[in-house]
Amino acid sequence: MAIPLPLTSYSPFSTYSSIPRTSFVPLTPRHRNFFSDQNFSRRVTISCSSNNGSAPESMNGSGLNGQSSFPGMASFDGTSKPPLKWRRVLLKVSGEALAGDEEQNIDPKVTMAIAREVAAVTRLGIEVAIVVGGGNIFRGSTWAGCSGLDRSSADYIGMLATVMNAIFLQATMESIGIPTRVQTAFRMSEVAEPYIRRRAIRHLEKGRVVIFAAGTGNPFFTTDTAAALRCAEINAEVVLKATNVDGVFDDDPKRNPNARLLESLTYQEVTSKDLSVMDMTAITLCQENNIPVVVFNLSEPGNIAKAIKGERVGTLIGGTWNSVLATT
Repeated sequence: MAIPLPLTSYSPFSTYSSIPRTSFVPLTPRHRNFFSDQNFSRRVTISCSSNNGSAPESMNGSGLNGQSSFPGMASFDGTSKPPLKWRRVLLKVSGEALAGDEEQNIDPKVTMAIAREVAAVTRLGIEVAIVVGGGNIFRGSTWAGCSGLDRSSADYIGMLATVMNAIFLQATMESIGIPTRVQTAFRMSEVAEPYIRRRAIRHLEKGRVVIFAAGTGNPFFTTDTAAALRCAEINAEVVLKATNVDGVFDDDPKRNPNARLLESLTYQEVTSKDLSVMDMTAITLCQENNIPVVVFNLSEPGNIAKAIKGERVGTLIGGTWNSVLATT
């Protein structure tokens, strides 16, 4: 049936009160553009919340990152996903770990192993950020004083080394289909994005892996401190420190074969016993922001995925293994 319009001059922006109630004519084809999809097709999001003010859930029963609103239970779409301890993690990879067997500065097998295990956990909806060290190429604290090289200049060279590692790791990840962004603490716009906190968080929300390079951008600070700082800034829930050892021991395992692996420690125990886990600035920053730290062996296959998923591996600092699982 034709839609009638008034005989008076027609304007789509006129008010209802200006439309006469008599003398109508059928709608002609020249008026159809007003009813086109451009004007009337809009995406409307309806959020339904209960009376107790709880956060709205999507209509398919899924919460953050498509996870079920009830951990361990299937979503309404029939899929079932395992409960996860953490939703957003920061993985700290030391430069020495990237060197592998130390025959060369970067071992491609190590970077590929990292990429594959990170890919496995990102499919579960876990958001992963990475901070890389540069000790496999240049360590500023070691070279300071050589040939008149001051500590600040040496640390800046070390920061450039972390950028090289980050670009290599990014290329490896993207070769197997993981969208990755590198952000540096000082501007190198030709090769990476500058670090912008909100942009980094947005990348993570979109399922991209973000690699933070160049440390904090300041000399006299280690990449461990950079990891603790970035973790606090992007609201990550844990720092996962991947090294060449199985965790924290009560003695040096290289000198004492009977050294015992410590499964959990408090921040106070790390500082009072002067354990060489992270530098004191990083440990203090984690303690002040209630950020747990997991120290584990990178070279053991599957350890990265286990650590990211919150399974028992290595040494946990500032937390307990049997803590309540994260919920959406």
